Amino acid sequence: MSSTDAFLQARNFLLSHREDLEAAWSGFTPPRLETFNWGLDYFDVIAAGNARPALAIAEEGGEVTRRSFQELSESSNRVANFLRRAGVRRGDRILLMLDNVLPLWEIMLASMKLGSVVIPATTLLAEADLNDRLERGDVRHLLVASEHCEKFRGLGGEATRVAVGREKVAGWRSYDDAQSESPRFAPDGPTRSSDPFLLYFTSGTTAKPKLVLHTHYTYPVGHLSTMYWIGLREGDVHLNISSPGWAKHAWSSLFAPWNAGACVFVHHTARFSAKATLQAVCDHGVTTLCAPPTVWRLLIQEDLAAYPVKLRELVGAGEPLNPEVISRVEKAWGLTIRDGYGQTETTAQVGNSPGQKVKSGSMGRPLPGYKVVLLDPDGNEVDEGELALALNPRPLGLMEGYLDDPERMRQALAGGYYRTGDVASRDADGYLWYVGRADDVFKSSDYRISPFELESFLIEHEAVAEAAVVPSPDPLRLAVPKAYVVLCAGYEPNRETALALFRFVRERLSPYKRIRRIEFSELPKTISGKIRRVDLRRRSAAGTRDEGEFWEEDFPELKG
Repeated sequence: MSSTDAFLQARNFLLSHREDLEAAWSGFTPPRLETFNWGLDYFDVIAAGNARPALAIAEEGGEVTRRSFQELSESSNRVANFLRRAGVRRGDRILLMLDNVLPLWEIMLASMKLGSVVIPATTLLAEADLNDRLERGDVRHLLVASEHCEKFRGLGGEATRVAVGREKVAGWRSYDDAQSESPRFAPDGPTRSSDPFLLYFTSGTTAKPKLVLHTHYTYPVGHLSTMYWIGLREGDVHLNISSPGWAKHAWSSLFAPWNAGACVFVHHTARFSAKATLQAVCDHGVTTLCAPPTVWRLLIQEDLAAYPVKLRELVGAGEPLNPEVISRVEKAWGLTIRDGYGQTETTAQVGNSPGQKVKSGSMGRPLPGYKVVLLDPDGNEVDEGELALALNPRPLGLMEGYLDDPERMRQALAGGYYRTGDVASRDADGYLWYVGRADDVFKSSDYRISPFELESFLIEHEAVAEAAVVPSPDPLRLAVPKAYVVLCAGYEPNRETALALFRFVRERLSPYKRIRRIEFSELPKTISGKIRRVDLRRRSAAGTRDEGEFWEEDFPELKG
């Protein structure tokens, strides 16, 4: 059987069991592929003579750029020939820094066909971050939006430079020259499925970004699990609200939808607007929508019921979804946001898949291609512990490794498991529930406290837009839960609001779980939008009482 046929067989099995998780999980066999180039052996094959839409980019002004599968196959061939002429060779590393524009998808496909390694980079990166990526990533070629080329003045050494955009940049080749190349491409040889393809710098919520290496197998093939979780079908119009430069963009704006033969829809705007996004979903017939919790929290502040959407599937990823968000969307649209879980190091591992009972607040169950266990500190399987992946067989979407850090990789794979660093619990039905990062969970009076659980309670209050809970030093209990709270518009960070929140949690939480301190403050975040709880823990651990902070004992009316 050819590599193409083996991949299609695995894909078609999952599509045919899209609402039968038990059969999909037990019957799925990841394809064995010695050689495989997803761009050549899959995308170009399904694109031949295929006029169905593969990509649609809607601009703020109303203009829409559309490309069919065949058109993208041919244009990416032109780009591959152009890059080869510019000196890009198999194994070379390319820094790709673009917004959600057509060349992003053309270059990803072209690089795959060439066998070069892509280092995606967000346009938000500052000089120090860029220099770190260039040096540690051993970058040989720069493909950058023309409006951001100035950031690389003095950076990158002798790297090949290609400016993407209408502006011509002195000293940089123009991406437009690719249009004169041939629409046919001949590879220089076979691509081994284990060859490197993507190198991600993680967002670093606790430390310096890690370098996560993925191959021509682990992400293109691995995202069959993501395709299954989202519930994509051929012909779907899929919107993933994510910025290029992060793994989630490749997850859901490239591999998962195109694995299913769906159209990737992009709403390209300078700034996110909930109203404009909802209108675009209606105007362009979006059928499947994936968004991070931050976006869902903004969307539910609008009158969702006023938008006649054609949506069939809703999913959330990036951080756990709070039950209150899921409930509000369900009431407005009659659709349930299905939560899922994965990492930059993997594809979707756990999820609430279509056709399955959704337990509000649960991450769901293990997806096809992944055997998930929970481990205690001694490596024993338990019902609450660190979420880990069994390595026999190796999960289809697990990274090749941390580049140039074999010790970190050895620790991550100790004892025959890949350890995620996240803690979860499992109920009697096999559903997994997120507890927190292993280094976020803490003890108060010898009770284990899950920050995520407390944060989920807090955002159910109408005044709370976002919240993060960390331990705060206490002479009696060792530590007590402290909440950093971002308020919704119309609420003041004053004593009255703090009292309302303290009363709210006292009515709903057991005494040992109660939030004892509240500080109204913005939340520090990574460039990718994840809360940097490590910064909040440091602030709280200092033991000082900051302006705008309220303690439970400040309110005598709460006693009793």
